[in-house]
Amino acid sequence: MSIIYTNELLRVEVEESEIPWLKVFTQEAYKEFSEVPMALKLEIFRVLDIIEKEMLSFYKPQKINIASFGNYVPHVHWHIMARFEEDSYFPEPMWGTKQRVGAYRLERFALFIKNIQELLK
Repeated sequence: MSIIYTNELLRVEVEESEIPWLKVFTQEAYKEFSEVPMALKLEIFRVLDIIEKEMLSFYKPQKINIASFGNYVPHVHWHIMARFEEDSYFPEPMWGTKQRVGAYRLERFALFIKNIQELLK
């Protein structure tokens, strides 16, 4: 786990993957989104919006996927992923059936992370 941003309400982590994939966790554990206080909900949406816009601008993906499950980890969190036709799973979700040997190569990820950190300040 690599935490790239944190504040009193949430943290952003990198999910090691062939694609740009970040996770947003609440600092306090909530099982369901409906339990989350409104101020935290607004912060979550602010962070997701910043990450999605930077993924779109920086990587120009085919699609952005945002998911919230928590079946294995009952702690409110979101996955945000830039998806490409060349990735191993597209158009399936990253948890789905692998479709091919991926041809997508994740480049300039350190710069992307630096941009996200600056934008989240």
